[in-house]
Amino acid sequence: MDISCSWRGFADRIRTMFHTVTIFDLRHRDSLVTPITKAASRLGGRAQHRGSFVQTTLRSSITFAGVGLHSGQPARLTIRPASADYGIWFKRTDIRLGDTMIAARWDAVEASPLCTQIVNRAGTSVSTVEHVMAALAGCGVHNALIEIDGPEAPILDGSSVPFVRGILARGLRELAAPVRAIEVLAPVEVKTDMGWARLSPGHPGQGLSMQFHIAFADAAIGEQTKTMNLANGAFVRELCDSRTFCRASDVEAMRAAGKALGGTYENAVVVDGDRVLSPGGLRHSDEAVRHKMLDALGDLALAGAPILGHYEGHKAGHAMTNALLRALFAAPDAYRVVLCDSGQAARLPGAGVGRHEIPAVA
Repeated sequence: MDISCSWRGFADRIRTMFHTVTIFDLRHRDSLVTPITKAASRLGGRAQHRGSFVQTTLRSSITFAGVGLHSGQPARLTIRPASADYGIWFKRTDIRLGDTMIAARWDAVEASPLCTQIVNRAGTSVSTVEHVMAALAGCGVHNALIEIDGPEAPILDGSSVPFVRGILARGLRELAAPVRAIEVLAPVEVKTDMGWARLSPGHPGQGLSMQFHIAFADAAIGEQTKTMNLANGAFVRELCDSRTFCRASDVEAMRAAGKALGGTYENAVVVDGDRVLSPGGLRHSDEAVRHKMLDALGDLALAGAPILGHYEGHKAGHAMTNALLRALFAAPDAYRVVLCDSGQAARLPGAGVGRHEIPAVA
């Protein structure tokens, strides 16, 4: 969740970016599965070859309850096991009529300031999905049904660590299907007047790496840059406990616009100049940029498969990362879908992660 940017003028910029940088019409939502499904069909004869890494799901269901950060509404979210090649889907259990299923996919994203919102063709939506998506990707979960009884995922403590703790406590079950990944072959970039984001080929033998840069006037945040390889549980160890943040000066404007209605000092880091107003202060000196990387992983997880490549974000947010995925899938020569062997799989974000690697946070 990104509630760090000034609200004034933000909605107009988001709207402009979605119409100028991205050329996809959200009505064509089936386009995501086309490249992956076609590649899966071509690879089908080799899908069970020796050494391939298999997909996972949860061993059993886990439920989380809280409030939505922006709506302020109570929310109950349950992650359930799913079969191989199911992917990640959300289901609105509070809706009795119509289409209640929403695919966790880049082409289901609808422009929404300060969070990631996905919507189906019937108009049924779920917002603030980035933290649970980051947790699933960071724990190596490929298939799950997420049931939710309202329009927004619970914010919990403002990070992904409650989701991570619950997922790893349940454990993962292997499924009889190989993992397919999206390998970036050529650089793809999107730019706006706010910043830029880029996907480029990674170093040989590397999975997903990331570099992020932010800059804020408040001295409690200032300028921060972090680079890391997300292999071998790095997300769980270094990013998952970093919380969403905002400037105290933006809170009134956000609430006047109907945002941050469920925000508190307990589920967000609030800064005012050089002061951190949230009790207990920061979990990391660079918690803000770590949270932006957490958000980016959650948004990249909407690609529908793990990404092999290098992501760079310079003052980027949810909408920009989604625009980047749209640009990637609009350029067929910029990527390919591959079967992960054991070596490649070992470099994915959730490979080999254990409960002992979860940071000790309150």
